[in-house]
Amino acid sequence: MSTSRPAAPPKAEKRDFSYSHHGITIADPYAWLRDPGYPTVEDKDVLAHLEAENAWFEARMEPQQALVDELFKEMKARIKEDDSTVPQRRGDFLYWSEFEEGAEYRKYYRKPVGGGDAQLILDENELAEGHEYFRLGTFSVSQNGKLLAYSVDTNGSERFTARVKNLETGEHLADEIPGTLSGLVWVMGDTALVYGLADENWRVHDATLHVLGTPLSEDIELYRETLDEGFRVGAGLSAQEDWLVISTGDNETSEVRLVPADDPTAEPILVKPRMKGVEYDVDVRDGTLWVHTNDDHVNFRLATAPLDAPDAWETLIEGSDEFYLDGFELFRDFFVTEGRVKGLDQIQLRSYAQPDLVKPIAFAEASFTAGLTNNPEYHQDILRLSYQSMVTPDSVFDYHVESGELELLKQQEIPSGYDPEAYTTERVEIEARDGTMIPVSVVMRKDRGDGPGPLHLYAYGAYGFAVPPGFSTTRLSLVDRGFAYAIAHIRGGDDLGRKWYLQGKLNERLNTFTDFVDVAKGLAAKGFTEEGRISISGGSAGGELMGVVANTDPQLWGAIVAHVPFVDVLATMLDESLPLTPGEWPEWGNPILSKQAFAYILSYSPYDQVVAQDYPPMLVTAGLNDPRVTYWEPAKWVAKLRELKTDGNELLLKTNMGAGHGGKSGRFESIREAAEEVAFVLWQLGVET
Repeated sequence: MSTSRPAAPPKAEKRDFSYSHHGITIADPYAWLRDPGYPTVEDKDVLAHLEAENAWFEARMEPQQALVDELFKEMKARIKEDDSTVPQRRGDFLYWSEFEEGAEYRKYYRKPVGGGDAQLILDENELAEGHEYFRLGTFSVSQNGKLLAYSVDTNGSERFTARVKNLETGEHLADEIPGTLSGLVWVMGDTALVYGLADENWRVHDATLHVLGTPLSEDIELYRETLDEGFRVGAGLSAQEDWLVISTGDNETSEVRLVPADDPTAEPILVKPRMKGVEYDVDVRDGTLWVHTNDDHVNFRLATAPLDAPDAWETLIEGSDEFYLDGFELFRDFFVTEGRVKGLDQIQLRSYAQPDLVKPIAFAEASFTAGLTNNPEYHQDILRLSYQSMVTPDSVFDYHVESGELELLKQQEIPSGYDPEAYTTERVEIEARDGTMIPVSVVMRKDRGDGPGPLHLYAYGAYGFAVPPGFSTTRLSLVDRGFAYAIAHIRGGDDLGRKWYLQGKLNERLNTFTDFVDVAKGLAAKGFTEEGRISISGGSAGGELMGVVANTDPQLWGAIVAHVPFVDVLATMLDESLPLTPGEWPEWGNPILSKQAFAYILSYSPYDQVVAQDYPPMLVTAGLNDPRVTYWEPAKWVAKLRELKTDGNELLLKTNMGAGHGGKSGRFESIREAAEEVAFVLWQLGVET
């Protein structure tokens, strides 16, 4: 902690600045907090202000340091330090990763299927040495098992450098590709890689071929997106690894091309030209194209087509109002469809001969999350699954296809002890103000006692991302202190199907925010909690949610934690130069072209709607190198809150000066940040520890 303790929170200078669109002028006196040299941040005034906010955070949290240390110790004690993943076969080897005791990062190993010594093929700790931040991006072993392509980010900027390691000699090849933001796909008999580069705005518009041993200047661009600035390009292999699948698209529209993996410069096959609002993804099996698309049903259908007529899609599985089909996977002897019914995950095995004959994999709990994981081979007669619930730790199963047996291979160990029988979980429904029933997953101790107690409410609510009712060891630090912990499955996610997502985007965005408020009030009405004893948290777009409900219903919340919050929505959506903006217009609307979108976004944009009123205690985080939610959004928001709020409640901003969107790297550093969050909540709600 800092030795110089500031006596008061920093007050950001106000500088005259405004912008006008559609005849509307917006004053933005804190716009100067955006360094004009971004992504390089060197402006002395900007850095001084962020450092002053960090110093205030440290000063205010210093009396809570003993609690932070206690929480960190108990959270760390729930982590098995010398942990490893379950080995899985790919080709001639079994692959797995391990954490050593005390290590921040993983080591990756393999050994021959027939037996032999384990081989260390990559050590993240070694790669992270000397760096404040480290993140492994892509990890891709060649089909022949001789080479490893991987990428790393050492500052949180999400610009990865790709390298290739010879797994037989342990030496690195001379090939090095800086600036990637994509997978690394092996093609041409493991002699070449396909990758994509982040441009100056962090957008990937290319799929490029690099032949090993040749200079980057000779790399061949297989595809470049030129029609739509908001589209992003990605590449992967088909199930039989014989086709390279090149996809481009945004949050609502997609387009796919196919080229032979052994001849990637061949003339591509365009599956179907893009059509606004139509999403599709594809795979290929024995010369037949498989298509997962929402073209005639909001919850998607599965179709097939011949490769010589790739746009002639014939329905194999109809779209359904009940079953939300969110993906499929092809194997040699069967295929799998995944999705949700009433918000609960479904894994269904199907026969190629009788695709309507469904063999579901059944799970015992009433609320859970499950899915396929790490099934790298086309011929799999045993499927690897992941499973967890709010009371059941992360579990790895093998599903034996022929017998239908579910074999538990590993369940997350909690060294300090965990008794699932001490906890209860339930799924309740809360009626929103428009009559829609919102599902909520709740976990708490069985001995919590009668009457309302403290409750922590979490949600995300954007991009069609469903928040699964999964397990968390850090969450136990609240639950064991008498909290109920609730996940609100609000509109904007696709928890209840694609329509659930559509009802929380664009001109229906307000549903996301009102759903959250109504869930909080409904949980109080059901006796779980009461006004003022509810802490809430969310990050990124979920941080936007935190900003909105802080403005609209401040009296409800006992504490708010907003991680890298997307709170300067209007200004960001007006700035085409920012990394994500063009690709975000289908989600939020384009206020440049549309006066209606401008007015609608302005009506809820948290930074723009800060007013002179009492606000609850708030902890806000940011990352200086964050390309997704730029650091100045939370910085400007906190500055305006400090100016206008009429209360004496805590308002803290912590900016990670050497990290990005995900906060600090390393498993223990991230746990410490979780401990700070829980300590802040306990402190502000006055919960005895």
